[in-house]
Amino acid sequence: QVQPVESGGGLVQAGGSLRLSCAASGRTFSSIAMGWFRQAPGKEREFVASISWSGGITAYADSVKGRFTISRDNAKNTAYLHMNSLKPEDTAVYYCAVQKYYGNPRKSISDFGSWGQGTQVTVSS
Repeated sequence: QVQPVESGGGLVQAGGSLRLSCAASGRTFSSIAMGWFRQAPGKEREFVASISWSGGITAYADSVKGRFTISRDNAKNTAYLHMNSLKPEDTAVYYCAVQKYYGNPRKSISDFGSWGQGTQVTVSS
């Protein structure tokens, strides 16, 4: 079973950049899609981005399209979320998760299991 651990969160000014990492243990990391989600205070957890096992197919929420890039390095069992042009509304706890099913990357929370503990991203105005 793949177990993800996030890192790289922090405090950044609006317009700045951060890179989140998701290190995942488990033999099947390179054969399964991964996803990033976020949860702001008082709000439900929402989809941010997902990536296929090969990295060749990606999906993004409209709110981050053009600003965030998801990638992965299967040799390092790590997925990344590169965040540029950050806005205060991007402030949230960011979670990495393993897709339950093989195939193309999905967007629904229910399609993902094995969640990480989360990493806080705070964007100041």
